[in-house]
Amino acid sequence: MNPNAVWALLLREAKIFLREKERIVSILISPLLFLFVMGRGMAQGHSPVEGFSYQQFIFPGIMAMVILFTSITYGLYIIWDKRLDFLKEVLAAPISRATLFFGKSLGGMLGALIETLLLLIIGAFFILPQSPLQVLLCLLAAFPVSYMITNMGLTIGAKMKSMEGFGLVMSFLTWPLFFFSGALFDLGNAAPYIKAVSLIDPVTYAVDLLRVIMLGRGHFSVWTDLGAIALFSLATTALGVAAFGKLQQEK
Repeated sequence: MNPNAVWALLLREAKIFLREKERIVSILISPLLFLFVMGRGMAQGHSPVEGFSYQQFIFPGIMAMVILFTSITYGLYIIWDKRLDFLKEVLAAPISRATLFFGKSLGGMLGALIETLLLLIIGAFFILPQSPLQVLLCLLAAFPVSYMITNMGLTIGAKMKSMEGFGLVMSFLTWPLFFFSGALFDLGNAAPYIKAVSLIDPVTYAVDLLRVIMLGRGHFSVWTDLGAIALFSLATTALGVAAFGKLQQEK
């Protein structure tokens, strides 16, 4: 692992992300629609957590949605780098594929963390006030979650040769991950098949962990959530490094 190379890759991705201000705003549109249209529209509905409205109940799930969509779409930039031949230059550099993977992964995580912070600020004013400690814990929780999902996006991007193909795979993957996670409903009252699928959905544990931090209640214990996220993170790291190891041959 080359720390200087990781830092250089992270700095490049940070500059690209911060230059695309329209991207920062556009990613928040869908989550805000869920919160202020669906959340408000079902304001009279029953909230599974006593003392909180339905809009407040789904807020942690929508935050996980922001992390999911921001992180996984980052894999698209691998395909873009292939077309610009930037990836060819990086592959020719004397750094390992693991270094390249971690540098790109940290770049994707940075974008997800910025989007998460923006949504937290909006939520603190209009939906669910949070203490400074809760805000800090949410950002700390977003760190491994964004890493796990960014790895998934990078692995898919490393295998894809066209942006259209990546878009199809991403659409097929992201919406099931989101809907089966329990972001919009209580898993305790869900149908058995939904509960079964949710157990193998990594986003489920992200939603649950954020719900514990923000609402004080979750379907699983904190240690179960953290253990599952750690396990999925290790698995996606192994898959991602393996996928990046084949980039040179595919190029």
